[in-house]
Amino acid sequence: MKRPGLKYLLALAFTSGCVLLAAIAWAYQIFTGLGISGLRHPVMWAIYITNFVFWVGIAHSGTLISAILYLFRAKWRTSISRAAEAMTVFAIMTAGLFPLIHLGRVWKFYWLLPYPNQRGLWINFKSPLIWDVFAVGTYFTVSLLFFYLGLIPDIALIRDRSTGTRRIFYSILSLGWSGSSSQWWHYKKAYLLLAGIATPLVVSVHSVVSWDFAMSILPGWHSTIFAPYFVAGAVFSGTAMIIALLVPLRKAFHLEEFITVYNFENLAKVLIFTSMIITYSYTMEFFTAWYSNNIFEQETFYWRAFGYYRYFFWFMLVCNSGLPLLLFFKNIRRNITAIFIIAIFINIGMWFERFIIIVTSLAHDYDPYVWRTYSPRPVELIITLGSLGFFLTLFLVFVKVFPAVSISETKAHIYEDRSKK
Repeated sequence: MKRPGLKYLLALAFTSGCVLLAAIAWAYQIFTGLGISGLRHPVMWAIYITNFVFWVGIAHSGTLISAILYLFRAKWRTSISRAAEAMTVFAIMTAGLFPLIHLGRVWKFYWLLPYPNQRGLWINFKSPLIWDVFAVGTYFTVSLLFFYLGLIPDIALIRDRSTGTRRIFYSILSLGWSGSSSQWWHYKKAYLLLAGIATPLVVSVHSVVSWDFAMSILPGWHSTIFAPYFVAGAVFSGTAMIIALLVPLRKAFHLEEFITVYNFENLAKVLIFTSMIITYSYTMEFFTAWYSNNIFEQETFYWRAFGYYRYFFWFMLVCNSGLPLLLFFKNIRRNITAIFIIAIFINIGMWFERFIIIVTSLAHDYDPYVWRTYSPRPVELIITLGSLGFFLTLFLVFVKVFPAVSISETKAHIYEDRSKK
């Protein structure tokens, strides 16, 4: 393992600084109360829940790349699956912070957990907050097992080439892996089983998150399209985040031979496909509001497009429906710089999509007397920046401690390709 360079240390210092600043802001919010944020009746879900939905969505494409493509034996996933799996785990960890931040009295978070107690009290299973605890908890557990299982052969390889405390560290994590035929047989069976378990979670977990909104009676939320709409959006934003992470990773660690233009081209095709689904969902939302002849739905969607947050709405459409159309051109699809820029704008657009869905329906519901607009306060913006710093800090530490590309799978495919020749 090489000593970390100056650029790496500066990047780590910046992301860690963002986390520290966010921790101070959160402590200030706990001490002062949630009133320091922009949350006011009727907009009691805003940036914190937007961030929660956004990061849960980011996590989903990692499972898509790792599990689903593994089941279909798609070889192009090999060099990018490790980064995608790491992204999944770290994104879920980041998402899990926001329900706690939004609680206010975070020291009572254990009330969300279904455990026997002497008071005879149980959680409210009708609460969307409890659904999220079960969904995200299950997804995190399976994703972490899937991620760690794939790491074991590579950790053992690093262990055999390490000395001193590093060897002890990697020896503990490798769980006694020796690479025997028996171990490989059980490893492949377990990896296949976890891939099969993780695949339906891509659909189920973000469907549960969408039901937080769809099960309410608010105009703009109470819709059966939310489950597939949110799942497609999760894959869309997650794939864009993978591209945004892989481009600098490829450059920094000189992985051009492994993470090729072909990999980015296939990821771009996923972006095109999911962008078309998202665009169709946008269209159907407005069509359903018009066709239903429900004045509340019509007013809500009109206000989204032409009301106080109209600039956010049209910017979202440009990012999520307009820019991905450029990927139909092969020259752009194979241009890594262009794909990287488009991926960044897609992630920004998807964040605004979640913000628009959440805030506009709450700020403009049935009763005009309680209509109001929401503006985020500095504390919320700092914590949002800190969540990005937390995610990037975990990823930076990961790529320095563990191999960012699966060594065992890459070697196996190289051997297969050579044997065919």
